Amino acid sequence: MFEKLLKKLQAMGRPPVVFDPARFNDPLALQTEWSPLRAGGTNFRTHKLVTLHADRLEFQAATGAKLFCVFFALVGALLPCVFLALLFLNEEFAVDMGPVIIVPLLMGLIFLSVGVGMYYYGTAPIVFDKFRGCFWKGRKAPNEVLDISALKNACRLEDIHALQLISEYVRGNKSAYYSYEMNLVLNDGKRLNVVDHGNQAKLREDAQTLATFLNVPVWDAT
Repeated sequence: MFEKLLKKLQAMGRPPVVFDPARFNDPLALQTEWSPLRAGGTNFRTHKLVTLHADRLEFQAATGAKLFCVFFALVGALLPCVFLALLFLNEEFAVDMGPVIIVPLLMGLIFLSVGVGMYYYGTAPIVFDKFRGCFWKGRKAPNEVLDISALKNACRLEDIHALQLISEYVRGNKSAYYSYEMNLVLNDGKRLNVVDHGNQAKLREDAQTLATFLNVPVWDAT
């Protein structure tokens, strides 16, 4: 009975939280969107802020996130091998096994592709570089293009007005959790997503470090 009640409470979701951006005493905060910039998220920490030197900070993929991606890739690589090994050990093993191995091969390919894809996108550089005076998120740096505006997730550091922290309640079929988002608020009110993960304490800690580096305020609505 208690378990059923708990499930019903989870299904109801989080009650709406009244938030007033006027508390930041900044006109731009009233013009800025406060809804999640990225839908979804994770219930664990995907990135950590690393100081490479005095002029450069980077968000790098956390060890747990990397292992999660590697797990998917390994399952995809090993699944067909294990299935083939079991077939060879079977006394009724037939030479014409093409139709039999199609399903495990396809499943393995799907897991492998998902794992490799998550690792590729999850380890993409997220950089704050004072020497270049730029922020960028992705594998193409601003110095590789003629105009930084050609990059979707990049801007000049001088255009960053504040750091925005917001939360999102993510509900799936079997679980529900909070995901926390860090965005850059630019001077024109536009937002750029930096990271989005489930560790609120670490996100706040990283935000304070980054705010000091950029000399901008943190607008925490979590």
